Amino acid sequence: MERRESKVLLDQINNPSDLKQLSLSQLETLAGEIRTFLIEQLSKTGGHLAPNLGVVELTIALHYLFDSPKDKFIFDVGHQSYVHKILTGRKDRFDTLRKYKGLCGFVKRDESEHDVWEAGHSSTSLSAAMGMALARDLKGEKNKVVAVIGDGALTGGMALEAMNHIGHEKPNLMVILNDNEMSIAPNVGAIHNYLSKIRSDKKYLKAKEEAQYLLKKIPAIGGKLAKTAEKLKDSVKYLLMSGMLFEEFGFTYIGPVDGHDLNKLLDTLKQAENIQGPVLVHVLTVKGKGYSPAEQDSHKWHGISPYKIESGKVLKAADAPPTYTEVFGSTLIELAEQDDRIVAITPAMPGGSGLMEFASKFPNRMFDVGIAEQHAATLSGALAIEGMKPVFAVYSTFLQRAYDQVVHDICRQNLNVIFAIDRAGFVGADGETHQGVYDIAYLRHIPNMVLMMPKDENELRHMMKTAAEYDGGPIAIRYPRMNGKGVEMDQYASLQPIPIGKWEILKDGNDAVILAVGPMMDLAMEASKLLAKEGISIQVVNARFIKPLDEEMLGEIYEKFNAVITIEEGSVLGGFGSAVLEHYALHRMNDISVEPLGVTDRFIEHGSTQEQRQEVGLTIDNIVNVIKNKVPLQVKRA
Repeated sequence: MERRESKVLLDQINNPSDLKQLSLSQLETLAGEIRTFLIEQLSKTGGHLAPNLGVVELTIALHYLFDSPKDKFIFDVGHQSYVHKILTGRKDRFDTLRKYKGLCGFVKRDESEHDVWEAGHSSTSLSAAMGMALARDLKGEKNKVVAVIGDGALTGGMALEAMNHIGHEKPNLMVILNDNEMSIAPNVGAIHNYLSKIRSDKKYLKAKEEAQYLLKKIPAIGGKLAKTAEKLKDSVKYLLMSGMLFEEFGFTYIGPVDGHDLNKLLDTLKQAENIQGPVLVHVLTVKGKGYSPAEQDSHKWHGISPYKIESGKVLKAADAPPTYTEVFGSTLIELAEQDDRIVAITPAMPGGSGLMEFASKFPNRMFDVGIAEQHAATLSGALAIEGMKPVFAVYSTFLQRAYDQVVHDICRQNLNVIFAIDRAGFVGADGETHQGVYDIAYLRHIPNMVLMMPKDENELRHMMKTAAEYDGGPIAIRYPRMNGKGVEMDQYASLQPIPIGKWEILKDGNDAVILAVGPMMDLAMEASKLLAKEGISIQVVNARFIKPLDEEMLGEIYEKFNAVITIEEGSVLGGFGSAVLEHYALHRMNDISVEPLGVTDRFIEHGSTQEQRQEVGLTIDNIVNVIKNKVPLQVKRA
């Protein structure tokens, strides 16, 4: 890739209106400058590089032809909105991208008037576009509504529901199908295959024009002949028009068009702008366009850490312990070798969920269902009914999308489904749309559910063994997005199931007790050491089962202590601390002080996990202060 020292045109672009003064050749030059800018900036901050390199020309074309924010641009997921941010006056803040109090990695409404819809999950753009188009028409306004959706997101059921409604109401709106054949993972399913067929049909537009010309030559004289002509029209359409799926949904289909040819792209969008009713423009792009490492491995470069531009080498700490995700993946292979009932299900996240090696080793026992969390959950339930041991590997934030299926199709029938919930807790730079802080609250109240979280990667392995041997219904293991603690390898040797609902005391004490969940155990242990220096003796408990609670130990704690502090990287409302409070209230043990520490009633934005913990008070110093100043250690029960 050619490196430019000066970004002459880009320096002149401070808002979308500046684009309209440029010639076609200048727009093409600007596209190159934007790519250079993205590659240089993201080498320092990390971020979603490949998706944004693929939509440079498309985003330029949209802002050149239309008038944001009067015209509404809705980016599905939003991780491909960096070019949009650059063109709408935010390029000078890109050194803060995904940093605490800096630019968000997704569309953010309070960041700019040009950001009209927020999303960190896929397949929402068409529903949002429909809502904005209906509101526009009800108010008698004339603005354009344009949704940009990827081919992977189009497989989401919500997108198809929206297409069905749009085709029925037929509002004026434009859908840009950004088809790069690659979402986070290779797309799967019939819709992907259908789009592949369209991509390969290079004679599509010519055949469509010739068919329309032929039909116009048929005179409609007489009812019988008219019916014959209509049948012929339908037959020719089905034979020659590759976009018939979209046409049958009620859209006018245009494409496919090269998404990196600005001249053709502008002409096509102008054509689409003049069509009444919903129109779908099929745009072919290359994910990672303009940067060789990203083009060659768009999966790796979908979301990337800081890297060296020349080599593409990612800058990571050397000799870091394996991540929890990696430990999950290797352990699942180990268990699957022992139990041929085990199958893995993922909603388009085989790499992110640590299942690539499992898929290679057990190709017939690995099911990537695409962006379809609801389907994945119900599929898991049906597999369990037929005697399989399904492991549904999913991020905490994406499991939210399958809540009804978890309740209705799995827990209600008490099916033996294992939920492997990755990215539980804070996720850092991805921010509020991806925080895994709600799964405790939305899972623990469901009948039949067992929910646990390990204190380290070694305990994760034992929990997986526990889940594999458990035949009492659904069981979930939540684990964080982070490296393990580097436990000694000899601890890995023997996998042993853990008794359901049993906690463990890691440190004894006399003055108060800390019940910690997952990585919060480290904070609890450090806080207890600091308090010991001040003569305060703290018992630390690994509350590894969030449901069921260890009621026997809770009874022992009541008899011994006046004060309990719970620590979780999750929502306080409905969370683990709430469960402890509920237990003591239901058992009329109201004279014990319980102080829950966790995420209060608000969304937590992007930044480092350390900054996010600091924001909500999940720090060693705050734990110490809570115990010293807020918990009545000296008050003894009668």
